[in-house]
Amino acid sequence: MFERVDYIVERIDGDYAYLKLVDAPQKESKCVARALLPEAIMEGSRLAYEMMQYTLV
Repeated sequence: MFERVDYIVERIDGDYAYLKLVDAPQKESKCVARALLPEAIMEGSRLAYEMMQYTLV
């Protein structure tokens, strides 16, 4: 089973976005290609990662 993981878009840098885990903000940001994320994201957006897909919450 896949578990849902929530992220906050910390910053957007060109073709990449840096995501912070909501449950563990002290961990290093995760760099993700924007092509894998919903088009409407902006800094501060909340995303859910579930079943190998990111969705805007």
